[in-house]
Amino acid sequence: MTADLLTPGLALPLISLPATDGGNVSLATLLGRSVVAVYPWTGRPGHPNPPGWDDIPGAHGSTPELEGFRDAVDGFARCETRVFGLSGQATDYQQELVERLGLNFQLLSDVGGHFAGALGLPSFTAGEENYLKRLTLVAADARIEKVFCPVSDAAAHAGEVLAYLTNYYSPSASSSASSTE
Repeated sequence: MTADLLTPGLALPLISLPATDGGNVSLATLLGRSVVAVYPWTGRPGHPNPPGWDDIPGAHGSTPELEGFRDAVDGFARCETRVFGLSGQATDYQQELVERLGLNFQLLSDVGGHFAGALGLPSFTAGEENYLKRLTLVAADARIEKVFCPVSDAAAHAGEVLAYLTNYYSPSASSSASSTE
């Protein structure tokens, strides 16, 4: 499955997802801009990866990717953009990760695959389990605005997304555009 169906303007599904702060988030009800970093899976120190994980191109990298978003969250805030991470892992598993990495944004759990299924998010199988492929959605007023897929350098990806937002949607860019009209 590819991300070809995730076209700009597509509405996000009205599905409530458990968040690591203990609440629920429906991305379809959020006004303004959001970035959703979709990642396949994060490991835990001392626990094995899924079978065959090391042989899957692009499977590794979720931890450095999420750390990149953590480190750039102030830049996203300057662009008036919320940050979320999303995977098929359970919320309690994600909560451990938030604490261990000191993440300053919420991770959303799509453990049932309803959000992914409604959007047709691309996935792959490892060890008889299904995992989401790494991609990032930029949404404005609950509609897809841009899709980053594939993500070739997970560790540098947050900077790529932030550069996109800074160039096209930062408050200073908007006022510059307005002053030239």
